[in-house]
Amino acid sequence: MKGPFRLGLTGSIGMGKSTTAQMFAAEGVPVWDADATVHALYAPGGDAVAPVGAAFPDALRDGAIDRAALKAALARDAGALARLEAIVHPLVAASRAAFLRAHADAGLVLLDVPLLFETGLDADLDATLVVSAPPEVQRRRVLARPGMTGEQLDLILARQMSDADKRARATHVIETRDMESTRAEVRALIERLRDARDRS
Repeated sequence: MKGPFRLGLTGSIGMGKSTTAQMFAAEGVPVWDADATVHALYAPGGDAVAPVGAAFPDALRDGAIDRAALKAALARDAGALARLEAIVHPLVAASRAAFLRAHADAGLVLLDVPLLFETGLDADLDATLVVSAPPEVQRRRVLARPGMTGEQLDLILARQMSDADKRARATHVIETRDMESTRAEVRALIERLRDARDRS
């Protein structure tokens, strides 16, 4: 097999995706984070600042893209999201490709992508992992976040692919009920994937 085994990680809000990604990193697995990549692209000096600022002048503030102002611009214009994606998606893809080249000798890499299935990226990966938790656990975690309301959570969940659909499409599923069991499942999965790659 050429290059590392590429595992895509996703999960709905409050399912423990970021924590699980950190566990992979703690085990020495290189992690590429789609959200962090977009934040870097929008930050001062980021490659998306000039083109996004040109397309959405109201979102350009102090040499960076103001995400709240950009969100407001998207809400005002039905065609704006497609224009934004045409700018940002190629830059994100370039970052991902550079990450894979940089870790070509790794046995396993993790790509943390919130919209993994929605964007079709799963088709380019070797396997996918969905983190999940019971609805009451998910709700408790999210409502513990500052400023989050039940109404906001319901709106977010209505826009996301359902947990059941994600689980059905996933190669692997990890239940994130508590830190200890999640870490054990992460370690077991890493071992299985590395063994499978070594045998291929």
